[in-house]
Amino acid sequence: MSMLRRAAAGIEDVKCLVVAYFSARVSHRNHDFVAAIVKATSHDERTVVRRNAEIVLEWIRDSPNNLYHFVRALSKRMEKTRSWVVAIKGLMLVHKLVRCRVPGVKKMGRLPFDLSRFSDGHSRLSKTCCFNLFVRRYYAFLDERGAIWVEDENGNAEDSPLMVQQLLKLRKRQLLLDMLLKIRPRADNMKVPLIFEAMDCVVVEVFDVYSSIRSEIAKVLLEVHSLGKPEAATALEILRKAKRQVEKLSRFLEFCKEYGVSKANEAVTVFEIPAEYVKELERRIDEVSEAIAEHGETTETFTQIGGSP
Repeated sequence: MSMLRRAAAGIEDVKCLVVAYFSARVSHRNHDFVAAIVKATSHDERTVVRRNAEIVLEWIRDSPNNLYHFVRALSKRMEKTRSWVVAIKGLMLVHKLVRCRVPGVKKMGRLPFDLSRFSDGHSRLSKTCCFNLFVRRYYAFLDERGAIWVEDENGNAEDSPLMVQQLLKLRKRQLLLDMLLKIRPRADNMKVPLIFEAMDCVVVEVFDVYSSIRSEIAKVLLEVHSLGKPEAATALEILRKAKRQVEKLSRFLEFCKEYGVSKANEAVTVFEIPAEYVKELERRIDEVSEAIAEHGETTETFTQIGGSP
């Protein structure tokens, strides 16, 4: 960022702080809290989110009622911004919030602002196209994550058998992992502190989602002999996808290490799906199919697991 642009960005942040001060007085909101949100999403790409974000999160932890004011203030800032710096800082702030287990956060659902078509308006497209893509994909993941959280909280599948619920959960987690693995810097000019901090957040989330998938797969495999044909077919599809995702995850982590993302160097065991598990599910499907053909039995509708036979 040039000195002229940096000065202009600084002036813009000061203007936002002044507006925040007067709007907070009029609406009887806490000026310091609103100011903390502005500072945590400043235009300065040299400053990282961590310290200012902690101040915002502390306000919300101390008073969960501040969550509403946070959503309102951040949404207004995100909807107006044409800066990739502000956009990424705002997304990181949301990401840190949803990971800190503040009561009520899981009920937020999808993000209250839309960055699906974000484009930076302060530099030439040739310089910012990869930043734009990063913002859009980071946004897409967090938005979908919020939607899935609400579904889990509301228990949309609570009337379904436990195994069906586990398979649904696995499919959702695999979708999130696919979206996460698409979030990465794709140009050398993205080697800036803010991107590295964002990628640390992404990598930690990758580890968590991947661990959740491993855990759910283990539960399903324990019940393989009791699966009906629809569940076995879905489990087989999930297992095959898991094998593909393990390969993608390994390549993703290797890329992150080479690029310089520090969290990628933390130990993680990439679980290979043993071929015998796939064969066992295939055998189970054949067994159930033979039983149906021999005895004329019917099976439950496959659509409740979200697929087709």
